[in-house]
Amino acid sequence: MNLWRAGLTSVPDGVWSRTDAEVLILADNRLTELPDAIGDFTALRTLDLGHNALTAVPGRIGDLHGLSDFLYLHDNRLPALPPALGRLHRLRYLNVGDNPLTELPDELCDLTQLLELRAQNCRLTALPPRLGALTRLRELRLRGNALTALPGSLPGLRELRCLELRDNRLEHLPRTLAALPLLRELDLRGNPLATVPPWLAELPSLEKLDLRWAGSPPAPPLVDTLERRGCAVYF
Repeated sequence: MNLWRAGLTSVPDGVWSRTDAEVLILADNRLTELPDAIGDFTALRTLDLGHNALTAVPGRIGDLHGLSDFLYLHDNRLPALPPALGRLHRLRYLNVGDNPLTELPDELCDLTQLLELRAQNCRLTALPPRLGALTRLRELRLRGNALTALPGSLPGLRELRCLELRDNRLEHLPRTLAALPLLRELDLRGNPLATVPPWLAELPSLEKLDLRWAGSPPAPPLVDTLERRGCAVYF
């Protein structure tokens, strides 16, 4: 069912009888709430609620056990996410960006099939300690938050290819970043880094390192080492 940009302020009654739907798109409307009945749509593979005015997501969203492809919650007015999201064990893509979130529930770390997590332009000051449990994660996009540190479990993200940390408040990088064997792109733009650590050269798969507007410039030996390997360094 595609109700994209339908001018809705509430979900039409007829939608709730279509519990066999596999795709439900309610994006770009003016929805302020989502009824508990959403939990009856157990055949859904994709649910798009982006670009609305939702202030809460019902806990019954955790009953969508078939949700495997995409869950879009971005660009709403969500101050928090329900812990029940952690029950979506088949989910591969989650976008919660552009919401006034100050934290992500620890239960998100139970989404062991997740390949991509987007939480850009929120108000996050920290990440869940168990973040490294997302062992299949390939992209983590956290641009435009207020992060001052990264969790110690980071080495668990063995499949991570892209880490976007632009416009946060990181002054130091944990050496555990060097334990990410497949990391190709590291975006650190706009962070007040005190130093750019030389051990970044230990990232074996790095193809792009972006350090523009990131405090101190990198030392020439680091730049030379990475560029000889074919890694593009921007600063």
